[in-house]
Amino acid sequence: NLNQMLDFEWQMALGDTVMSEEDFKKLLKKSDGLIKYKSRYIYVGKEDLEKLHKHFSSPGELSAFQILRTALSGEYEGAKVSLDDEVKQLMKELTEVKEIPLPENIQAELRPYQHRGYSWMYRNSKIGFGSVIADDMGLGKTLQVITTLLKYKEDGLLDEKKALVIAPTGLLTNWQAEIEKFAPSLSTQIFHGTGRKIEKGFDILLTSYGIARTDAAKLKKMPWHSVIIDEAQNIKNHDTAQAKAIKTFKADNFIAMSGTPVENRLSELWSIVDYSNRGLLGSAKDFKEDYSTPIEVFNDVQVAENLKKVTAPFMMRRLKSDKSIISDLPDKIEMDVFSTLTAEQAGLYEKTLEKALMAIEAIDAKDSKELFHRQGLVLQMILALKQICNHPAQFLKNNITDPALSGKVDLLFDKLDTILESGEKVLIFTQFREMGDLLQQFIEKRYGDRPMFYHGGCTLKQRKEMVNNFQNNPADKVFILSLKAAGTGLNLTAASHVIHYDLWWNPAVEAQATDRAYRIGQKSNVMVHRFI
Repeated sequence: NLNQMLDFEWQMALGDTVMSEEDFKKLLKKSDGLIKYKSRYIYVGKEDLEKLHKHFSSPGELSAFQILRTALSGEYEGAKVSLDDEVKQLMKELTEVKEIPLPENIQAELRPYQHRGYSWMYRNSKIGFGSVIADDMGLGKTLQVITTLLKYKEDGLLDEKKALVIAPTGLLTNWQAEIEKFAPSLSTQIFHGTGRKIEKGFDILLTSYGIARTDAAKLKKMPWHSVIIDEAQNIKNHDTAQAKAIKTFKADNFIAMSGTPVENRLSELWSIVDYSNRGLLGSAKDFKEDYSTPIEVFNDVQVAENLKKVTAPFMMRRLKSDKSIISDLPDKIEMDVFSTLTAEQAGLYEKTLEKALMAIEAIDAKDSKELFHRQGLVLQMILALKQICNHPAQFLKNNITDPALSGKVDLLFDKLDTILESGEKVLIFTQFREMGDLLQQFIEKRYGDRPMFYHGGCTLKQRKEMVNNFQNNPADKVFILSLKAAGTGLNLTAASHVIHYDLWWNPAVEAQATDRAYRIGQKSNVMVHRFI
């Protein structure tokens, strides 16, 4: 294991002369900045001296993961380290992946980069490490993980201990269908809904993040060989009850899957890597001092490079834009499309803005409590203005649902007229449930067909049926989706258009939603329309 792989010893170099830690400690005791060693005098600045005293007075042992980080980055606290030949070979093995034969019963043809991903995850588990597979959305992370799980089964590793997959609720049936399609010899059970029970006789238990949190006590008692989390950004905030619960599960191997391992800040990466390899990046506090602050605040390129080196063996990220990875994916064409507010919208917008600014400006920003209240009012105002731009009825809740009252709805009809005339399919994303309901009404009234609407209130069965209908039924051309419920994981390659009816504040979330259509299996160019 890792403790047996690496060992270290401290040595001090004065110029070209190397001495033991003990000899150096003796010198430090006698010195006050000026050190006499043999026939030479060496001046050590006060700060350096204090740093050395502090270093040698603290416990000298490094944890296994600290040694590994040091070996991978080639330095320790800014000082270069030397590696012997054995360790150099070990680091080479960690950073190179040899191709592992595919399991016999896999019912799929893996692309070369997918075969590499599977080989890498399998190799990591064999030498006692977890993996973060962070391939761009739509490159087939699920297939790579299913292939790895099938290999575990064929090796007999799932006979006594089983695998647990934790995914957003809407993806549970998707996981079940993909396993049945690609690895039918793997048996699955969904642990979800009221009256849920864990029956015997499965290889893989599928559950949601919510259930993993509420039933953590039951799940963590079970012997797991592997725990896999899909859309791992669900544990990006390490202080949440959900992240803490999932990190209590014990297993021989951990795999995290995420197309966006960093959405906002590096602490999210720490949380996901800490799940897959506990302690690799130190504590959250250490990580902030060693990596987050130097990179995010001071743009330290060298520290960023070190972070890459340390995480590279255990995190794999490939991008769709890299033609050496995938050359047969069509283009994605993104465009900002501007709509004009109607007179009613403009008047309501102006009045709401004026009223909100008066309330905001009346608050004393120097008082910290008041500042928090002020920030809340700013967010409230932005939300209100977004709703007015969508349609006045969404903000006013007055049930006056005339499509002509919104410039955005008018723009939507323009786009849909062209898309539907061409016989193409379209996804329409909105972050608001009530706006999705309104869009259903507007589209049904204009085109005669009521589009499907995928949102958090839909059952697993309804979600599965909607995705299946959109992918396979030529009559289902328009699919409205809630950004929160459907922005990740779904495969909706029947669409050649994506409309973002209202924009989320985080571009990474918006990109994830777009990639429901722009992924493997897509044969057409994908047109992305961002309504502004």
